[in-house]
Formats: sequence, structure tokens, C-alpha cells
Amino acid sequence: MNNNDVVIRLRYALSLTNKQVEAIFKKGGVTVSDSDLDRILTRQDKDLPHDHSLSNHDLEAFLNGLVIDKREQRKDKDGKVVPPTFDATSAKLVNNVTIKKIKIAMSYTSDDIQELMKLAGDSISNGELSAILRRPDHRNYREAGDRYVRKLLAGMSKKYRG
Repeated sequence: MNNNDVVIRLRYALSLTNKQVEAIFKKGGVTVSDSDLDRILTRQDKDLPHDHSLSNHDLEAFLNGLVIDKREQRKDKDGKVVPPTFDATSAKLVNNVTIKKIKIAMSYTSDDIQELMKLAGDSISNGELSAILRRPDHRNYREAGDRYVRKLLAGMSKKYRG
């Protein structure tokens, strides 16, 4: 699954307009022009690299912007704004980070994610989900495949779009 698909499917599931998508990117720290947005919202060929049209950093910036849009800026105990983290340091971490950030943005519990997966015709056990949501240096960490992101987004589409 490429990075464009994540943005396209989130846009559809949450019924976001182009202006809202631009605003979310901006909240995440990336400014996109109308032509950039057209490129991002266009399906890319399967034989191209997953980050051909939208880099991993920009995808994570979009997800950070989504978290800020849905949950507000995070603040420390002194009330200072804490900048969002960029955890997708390699291509292998993109799916895990995507699931985590969607979970945070939408205030989902593990049960909610399992329900969304069930809506999409798939299932995930508590252990699998826990392993996917762990830190990469944890001994029980497990890489999330494209299937998990695809099914989560499909479940969100079914829940919010009917």
C-alpha cells in the first residue's frame, strides 16, 4: 500500500474536502500547493515505490496534523506546546506508525480497532494488535503489513460512510 492510498482513503472515510486536507497538512508542518495535492490525491501505479508521490515524512506530517486537528496540540505540564514526533524513521515502520497515529487522532481503543477490522471482513487478536502498537525496540514488537492498514481504513469507511 502506498502513501497516497492512505491519504486518499482517510480523506474518503472522514469526508474531508481538499481545503481540509491542505489544512491538516499545514497543521502537521507541511505546506502543499493545489498541484501537490492533486498529485497526492491521484492513485499511483503499483510498480512505483510506496513513497514515490508522497514521502514517508510528509505522510507522517499529515497524520500528525490529523491528530492536532482532532485532539488539539499536545502540551506539557507547564502548558508549552510539545512538537509532534516523527517515528517512521524507516519504510518498515510506516504501517505501524500510521495505525498508531490514526488510533490517537480518532481516540480509538483496541476494541474500536478490532470492531473496524471486523466491519472490513477481517479480524485481529488482542495480542496481534498489542504487538503492532508496541515500540520497535520491544521484544514483542511486530511489523504491521499493508493488510492491517487497508482493513482499518476500509472499516472506517464503512463506519462513517455507510
